[in-house]
Amino acid sequence: MTLLLVGFNVKAQTTLASNEKLEKKAAKKDSAAATVAETKSTAKPAAEDTSWKPQRRIWGYAFGDFYYNAHADAGNRGPEQNYNGVPQYRNAFQFRRIYLGYDYEITKKFKAELLLASEPSANTGVNGTTAIQNGDNLVDGKMAFYIKNINIRYRDLWNGTDFVIGEMATPGFAVNEPGTNGPTSLSESTWGYRFIEKTVSDVHKNNSYDVGAALQGTFDPKTKNFGYVLMVGDNTQASLLPAANANSGFYKIFYGDIWGKFLDKHLLVDIYADYVRTGPATAAIGGQAHNMLKGFVAYTSSKISVGVEAYTQKLTNGVTNTTAAAPADATAQALSVWVKGAIVKDKLGFFARYDGYNPDKDYIGTDAYTATPGIYNAYTPVYKEKFYTAGLDFTPTKNVHFSPNIWYVSYKDQRDSGVTGRVADDHNIVYRMTFYYVFGK
Repeated sequence: MTLLLVGFNVKAQTTLASNEKLEKKAAKKDSAAATVAETKSTAKPAAEDTSWKPQRRIWGYAFGDFYYNAHADAGNRGPEQNYNGVPQYRNAFQFRRIYLGYDYEITKKFKAELLLASEPSANTGVNGTTAIQNGDNLVDGKMAFYIKNINIRYRDLWNGTDFVIGEMATPGFAVNEPGTNGPTSLSESTWGYRFIEKTVSDVHKNNSYDVGAALQGTFDPKTKNFGYVLMVGDNTQASLLPAANANSGFYKIFYGDIWGKFLDKHLLVDIYADYVRTGPATAAIGGQAHNMLKGFVAYTSSKISVGVEAYTQKLTNGVTNTTAAAPADATAQALSVWVKGAIVKDKLGFFARYDGYNPDKDYIGTDAYTATPGIYNAYTPVYKEKFYTAGLDFTPTKNVHFSPNIWYVSYKDQRDSGVTGRVADDHNIVYRMTFYYVFGK
């Protein structure tokens, strides 16, 4: 009995002590909850996120030259070249491109782009009173703007891929929009001297811009070392061709591009292809089409950079044999090699480039060929071209360049001696002081 009484007494005291502990814990919990509630009631609201500021940017650039045409090709060849038709010994100050752009970020996801361009030619001859030869000139010879880009971009439609629709740069060589999922390593931006000359594929007329829709993406969104572009377009560039025109109303051009950056982004590799039907099959001419396969490789550094670009382009039923009067395929090929570097960092640089172009590698010299209508307006299968340029690049301040340079192109007729119409080999050589400046970027 004594043991039972002692046990009950100990249990009662333990229970009482346990209850006191629980009460203290509950009181402490209630006190903490009250403190949190009081803190919440007196705390300031969270600061608004101001890290994103929408872009509202007017920008542009311009380049031109004082040029002296020391020797003009007697055959007036090279309709795709800037100095085609310019008389020998002419000298003039000339703008070759003026850009005025406006970028507007609607939200973090949506960005609109507008670009006006004026790209006049040195040859401003007038056909009668209603048409201008070459370049973006008015009938009275004055420069005029046209709409070169107008598009809207949906950033990260899915992680690492943008969707763009409207009139835009194609992946042929010209896409270069930092801050997006588009590539910044294509041939034009890597060459870096568009104010001296276009890339070889640009000179010979694959589209640098077009109306259509595109996916511009990266396979590794965090590092952006590898990516792609898929695009479908009208194959009209900025022209408002009617729906009845075969180039725009019935057929579309398809563009594809894969690019990569290696060796800590010093080695750039790009592979490009396109395909377009340009005309229906008729009794006289089978269906027409052209497709290009192009590769570009460059090694870049702060001291010296080297690049190589090459392409082959098949022109289905692109030429007509004048003897047999029958359509035939043609294969155009081109190779471009360039080097550039720094003499004095950020102040003085140098550049040099060579292009070789053959409009039809299967040309038979004993015959004569003409371009079949519907391929390219300026295309001719007859003349091989070799182009050279070299010069210095003086940069007194960022975004301002003065560049003395030599511009040279030679022409070789592929027809054998004695074939009617053959023109002797000749060349154009132009000495230039080029100026280039960028604003708003």
